[in-house]
Amino acid sequence: MRKSMTVAIAILAVASLVLVAGCGGKGTGEPKAKKGGVLVFARSGDAVGLDPAREDDGESFYIADNVYETLVEFKPGTTDIIPGLAESWTASADALEYTFKLRKGVKFHDGTAFNAEAVVYSLSRQFKKDHPEYGNGPWKYWGYMDMDNIIQDVAAVDNLTVKISLKKPEAPFIANLAMNFSAIVSPTAAKKYGKDFSSNPVGTGAFKFVSWVKDDNIVLERYTGYWGKKAYLDRVIVKVIPDATARYLALKKGEVDLIDFPNPSDISAIEADTNLKVVKQAGMNVGYLALNTQKKPFTDKRVRQALNYAVNKAEILEAVYGPLGVSAKNPLPPDMWGYNKAIEEYGYDPAKAKQLLAEAGYPNGFKTTLWAMPVSRPYNPNGRRMAEILQAQFKAVGITAEIVSYEWGTYLDKTDHGEHDMCLLGWTGDNGDPDNFLWVLLSAPAAEVPAGNVAFWKNDEFTALIKQAKETADQAKRTQLYEQAQVIFHEEAPWVTMAHSVVVEPMKKTVEGFVLYPTGKRYFAPVWLNQ
Repeated sequence: MRKSMTVAIAILAVASLVLVAGCGGKGTGEPKAKKGGVLVFARSGDAVGLDPAREDDGESFYIADNVYETLVEFKPGTTDIIPGLAESWTASADALEYTFKLRKGVKFHDGTAFNAEAVVYSLSRQFKKDHPEYGNGPWKYWGYMDMDNIIQDVAAVDNLTVKISLKKPEAPFIANLAMNFSAIVSPTAAKKYGKDFSSNPVGTGAFKFVSWVKDDNIVLERYTGYWGKKAYLDRVIVKVIPDATARYLALKKGEVDLIDFPNPSDISAIEADTNLKVVKQAGMNVGYLALNTQKKPFTDKRVRQALNYAVNKAEILEAVYGPLGVSAKNPLPPDMWGYNKAIEEYGYDPAKAKQLLAEAGYPNGFKTTLWAMPVSRPYNPNGRRMAEILQAQFKAVGITAEIVSYEWGTYLDKTDHGEHDMCLLGWTGDNGDPDNFLWVLLSAPAAEVPAGNVAFWKNDEFTALIKQAKETADQAKRTQLYEQAQVIFHEEAPWVTMAHSVVVEPMKKTVEGFVLYPTGKRYFAPVWLNQ
């Protein structure tokens, strides 16, 4: 208990102070920043695809962050909205029409012009069934975000003006436009490649795509025609090294410059190495075990509650997160507005778990499957290890769980389609709004295949509350609604909420200008090598 409280305090302290290597954000850098060089970034898994509107995984978005841009974007290291491809925007009095003035002189990597028609094309393909590219979906995030029930139309007013009409007020609408699914793609390239556009991305970003060797590396190079401040690096090689220890050793040997998701147990050694440094930030994330509520015995909330009581989170935090995690009781991160502090966390109580199982008709437990992620993620650095601990803890209350895993893309696809009994997953927030957690991961519409709600939990009262919240401008009222919704979530227990983590990014001392974003983005434009 005391150790968990200490970690929580540390996480909240980090939340208010982002530690950066050098300075600068997207489009900025130190006065003495040097041009040139190749940065090698090692991560745990490969991208699923490179069309940002078709994917929903962080590994894919790492590439999208650098190749594509959105109408609005986040101020470096924050979730504050600033202009992107749109120089400015205005809203009608009833908040149902937004007009965007676009930047002049912006070119896609294929040399074609960025304009209003490109914006219309990029967004309309995700919801207009007569659009020539509509059939190249599924457009996962569009569905998760319930955009069909938000967007009425997207239209070009003139070459550099776009009007987006809404069906109803949507409080987080502008923040949603900073998310990857809202990225603007080259219509020429999208038409040329069709479904293969996912392997041939063309955007307006500071880096352009060069090559992709599946399960090995993706190469990006500086886009010399970029409209803003040019990237310093000549190239970025995004390399796959699945094992966390192997990533650390590659960094220590100088084979790579920057790595994702090290073993928590290696952090002290990394910080003690005079050739290395670590960037840290409290993660806007949650890791969880989703219980497929459409499959027996998880249709019974007593069984779901029993699993919550069967889990010893202290053991999991120590073994999987080390000093970089804190126990989760809600689906929202503790430093996000709308978080319900009053909810009492499920405690570790195997006797209570057995009692609930017996009441539900399973006095001797049951057999099931437990799906484990094959890659390290910011919300879960070691899915396999967590699954093994959960397996033993469930066994202690009579539940026999077989561990199942697949390649990352297959894992996501199968869980999206509800093939699992229980699955480990998690979420890093995209826009700083509670809606991006509660609606995307737990609403009834998000339980439609391909689902963001992989618990396939459809609770009408919960969905009504968060629907009302997303359509309300008053943040105090929205907070009350989200707090009520979390009470229902806690009682119905569609997840075992596991942990929130601090995200750490180890790198060589020679890497400058790197900034961690709470949304999990990895921008390389401001990064330079001091060597």
